[in-house]
Amino acid sequence: MASFSSSSLFFPATFISHNHHGFFFSPPSGIRRLSLCKSESFSRSIGCSREVSNIPTNGVVKWNSVSIKAEGLQQTEPMVPPYNVLITGSTKGIGYALAKQFLKAGDNVVICSRSAERVESSVQSLREEFGEQRVWGTRCDVREGEDVKNLVTFVQKNLKYIDIWINNAGSNAYSFKPLVEASDEDLIEVVTTNALGLMICCREAIKMMLNQPRGGHIFNIDGAGSDGRPTPRFAAYGATKRSVVHLTKSLQAELRMQDVKNVVVHNLSPGMVTTDLLMSGANTKQAKFFINVLAEPPEVVAEYLVPNIRSIPANGSTRPTYIRFLTGLKAYSQIFSRLAFGARRNRYLLED
Repeated sequence: MASFSSSSLFFPATFISHNHHGFFFSPPSGIRRLSLCKSESFSRSIGCSREVSNIPTNGVVKWNSVSIKAEGLQQTEPMVPPYNVLITGSTKGIGYALAKQFLKAGDNVVICSRSAERVESSVQSLREEFGEQRVWGTRCDVREGEDVKNLVTFVQKNLKYIDIWINNAGSNAYSFKPLVEASDEDLIEVVTTNALGLMICCREAIKMMLNQPRGGHIFNIDGAGSDGRPTPRFAAYGATKRSVVHLTKSLQAELRMQDVKNVVVHNLSPGMVTTDLLMSGANTKQAKFFINVLAEPPEVVAEYLVPNIRSIPANGSTRPTYIRFLTGLKAYSQIFSRLAFGARRNRYLLED
C-alpha cells in the first residue's frame, strides 16, 4: 500500500509526501530528513528533563498495572542475532516482504493476519523456503485486545521472546472518496485497525518486553498524513496515521520517564510500495506519473529497511530512530530525472 502528495511539479517548493496505504496530493513544506534520522529530543517533555527518583525501596515499579523489578528496567542480556521478529499484517505486501528479508538474514519470524487461511498459506510457503524451525504464524486481529494477548502467549510458547516487533497492520478499507461519502463500516475499519489496533499492539509489546532480559525494539509504520499534511479522498486514514507519530513520541516519553532503556519505540517509513491497493487507486494522470516515478516493489523496500532495522540492536542502540526508505531528497532526485531525461516513464502503468 502506498501514498504520496504533491500540489504541482513545477514549483520549487513542491514536496512529495509518501507511504504505503494510499496516495494523495497536498501543499509542500520542505525536504524531509534523511533516513535513519534520530528522533527529536524529549528533554522538553513533561517529566523527561528530570532524573527518575520515584522507584520504591522494594525495587518494584507499578506502571499502568504492570509490575516490573527495578533491575529489569536495564538491559541485562545483550541482544545478539539471530533475532526473533514479529510482524503484524504480514501475509502480503510489505509485511510479507519484510518477513522474507529477515529470514534471509538468518532471523526467526512470526507472521500474523486476521485471515487464518492467509496465515496458513504464507507459513507454508516460507517454511518451504527457509525451514520448519524458523517460521511461525497465527491468526490475530489487532483490533481485538484478546487476540493480541493470545499472540503474545503464542510467541512466548514458541520463541520465548521477541526482539523486534513491527506494527505493520493497517487499512484504508480500499476506499478513495471524500469523507462525506464514507460508510460507517469503512470509517470503523480504518480507525480501529490503524489507531486502536496500534495502541493495543504497543501496549502488549511493551508489557512483554519489559519482562524480557533482552528488552526489545518496537517499530510503528507511518503513512500518508503522519506529517500533518492533508489527505483528501482518505481523510480518516490520514488522521489515524497522524496519530501514529504522536503515539510513538508519547510512548518514548513514557519509557524515558520510567528510566526504561532496554525497550525502545521507533518509527518506520516504507515510502510508496507497489501493492494491489496502490494500483486500485491509480485512475488519474497524476497518480500514474507518481507511481511510475516514486513507487518500488515490496522486495526492494524490504532489502533496504531490514539491514537498517537490524543494525539498531546490533549496535546496542537505545535511542529512538525514524527510518525512511523514500526521503524528500530521493523523491526530488527521481522527479528531476523523470522531467529531464524521461526516466521511469511507463514503468508500472501506461501514462496518457
